[in-house]
Amino acid sequence: MKNLALVANDPWLKPFEATINSRFDKAKRKGQLFSSGSKSLADAANAHLFFGLHFTGESWVIREWAPNAESIHIIGDFSNWKPEESYRFKAIGDGNWECVLPKEALEHKMLYKLLISWEGGSHERLPAYCRRVVQDEETKIFSAQVWQPGKTFQWKHKQPPKVVNPLIYEAHIGMSTEEFRVGTYQEFTIKVLPRIAKLGYNMIQLMAIQEHPYYGSFGYQVSNFYAPSSRFGTPEDLKELIDAAHGLGISVILDVVHSHAVKNEVEGLSKFDGTDYQYFHAGAKGDHPIWDSRCFDYGKDEVLHFLLSNCKYWLEEFQFDGFRFDGVTSMIYTHHGLGIDFTTYDMYYNGDQDEDALVYLSLANQLIHQINPNAITIAEDVSGMPGMASPAYDGGLDFDFRMSMGVADLWIKMIKEVKDEDWHMGDLFYQLTNKRADERTISYAESHDQAMVGDKTVIFRLMDSKMYTAMHLSDTDLQVDRGMALHKMIRLLTLTTAGDGYLNFMGNEFGHPEWIDFPREGNDWSFQYARRQWSLVDDSDLRYFYLNAFDEDMIHCFKKEEVLSDTPKALIQNIDDQVLVIERRGLLFVFNFNPSKSFEDFGIETSLGSYSLILQTDAAPYAGFNRIDDTRPYHTLSHKGIHLLKIYIPSRTALVFKKKKVTGLIPAT
Repeated sequence: MKNLALVANDPWLKPFEATINSRFDKAKRKGQLFSSGSKSLADAANAHLFFGLHFTGESWVIREWAPNAESIHIIGDFSNWKPEESYRFKAIGDGNWECVLPKEALEHKMLYKLLISWEGGSHERLPAYCRRVVQDEETKIFSAQVWQPGKTFQWKHKQPPKVVNPLIYEAHIGMSTEEFRVGTYQEFTIKVLPRIAKLGYNMIQLMAIQEHPYYGSFGYQVSNFYAPSSRFGTPEDLKELIDAAHGLGISVILDVVHSHAVKNEVEGLSKFDGTDYQYFHAGAKGDHPIWDSRCFDYGKDEVLHFLLSNCKYWLEEFQFDGFRFDGVTSMIYTHHGLGIDFTTYDMYYNGDQDEDALVYLSLANQLIHQINPNAITIAEDVSGMPGMASPAYDGGLDFDFRMSMGVADLWIKMIKEVKDEDWHMGDLFYQLTNKRADERTISYAESHDQAMVGDKTVIFRLMDSKMYTAMHLSDTDLQVDRGMALHKMIRLLTLTTAGDGYLNFMGNEFGHPEWIDFPREGNDWSFQYARRQWSLVDDSDLRYFYLNAFDEDMIHCFKKEEVLSDTPKALIQNIDDQVLVIERRGLLFVFNFNPSKSFEDFGIETSLGSYSLILQTDAAPYAGFNRIDDTRPYHTLSHKGIHLLKIYIPSRTALVFKKKKVTGLIPAT
């Protein structure tokens, strides 16, 4: 039995050592089998280069895996959508099919599908590996499209170096426009990318890129895993966006969905060859009970090949800088984590786990890091399974980070259920910093999840309908004053206590006033809530402008001071006064959550020296009350070896101090 560091570092895992070792060995064996005959996993994951439609220069060749098929034809514009003998595939073994066509048979932008026949049935399908899918505006029917523009995209910028502490801007291309329609890659590049760069974020997480038939699924019901969504533009437009981000020093990661697939049969993989078990588990196990989608069978080599090659495809073809894996909890448990509170270690090793899914994730992470050592991977897992973000050689799954999903839930609970005067500083700090020491994490006050219709954003929970009536600077409203103050403090505290990275969803930095609701029958197909109102943040007469200014200065401060490279340490957790003081990377972060009390000459025991106030939520540029002079120096007072920094802390205010020097001290009297 191998002595894995994952177990050695956590004595509570000792009873489960045999299971952890078994998982480690299974992943190792599977990786060796998968890469047999190749130098590495990365060399073996080339299904996308074999399957799908390819132009060789002299001819076209298209291949598909369909083991239950009896015949396959490629149909399209070129055949009047009828199966012709010259467009018939031939079986080439192992359930694979191939069709070779002359050079003149297909042209750029031609539409096509597959007509697959099996015993007792026949239906049109989109190729599993197709790289371009378009929807007819009138009929709403999706078809694959030949995409051979003739020119190879020329990348102008190198990919940025590995991001050690991600500051992530989560974005959705389609809803990034203010207009009542679907936004485009080009518009995002021209209009939104400069905003992100100005704010200071070093990474963009792009949602809804893999093609999905229903726009309202937010991109989480994927049909075509190799096709960037055409509703936003062309593949070259997406490449241009990523290249432009790289030119600004910003990395781009893909919100990849390998946890499930859309149930649609005509557009997706479900019953591709007539069986329900080709890519997915058979029967009820293959259907997700809540998402109404299909669950992959990660134990099949062909499925592994499909998904691992998909990772390689997005990394190499589009130069993404990594992935955020969606729905990991659903993948790794047979119960999908539904209705389960993960309260004991036994729940991670009790047989309710899909070990094939765990093996896939381990291999995917190894593959990604082989292809691009600077790429990062992030797990969206609510269960807290040990080892999720630990190295593979230690017995972990090798993710670089995991999402601290409990942080957003904590803020909802605090705002919704706890009176302001009862916020407990000790409990707050503990909950915000509670994580495994051997894993790196990404914290966020809210993501797109909290902005969805039926839920509320932080700003909406704080202000409610006053968002629509009292955000002008000339308006006076106590509820808005409270909301403005806490919105800034919550984001600053979330970032101050973050493990190793931070995430913000597009528009939430300035308190976007509305939820997200995509066009659907229930709202008369309206785009009212599927857009971002940038005009609000650009208007200096509105408070959104000042929330945005604070977010910009906060992000730049953390980058400049490299705050996340250190560990937060609580110096004061004053329960009665509701004051929390945190030291991190030599900075002092002072939070007064008291709704009514300000404190003069509040003493903080710290190191000898002189300090300057480098950021404060109450400043006029952030629509605060400007109760503090941030130009004056602050000196420690010394008495009997104790050094105190005496400061004024207004109610509902956060201050950040930086040590300047160790001279000019004012002696205690």
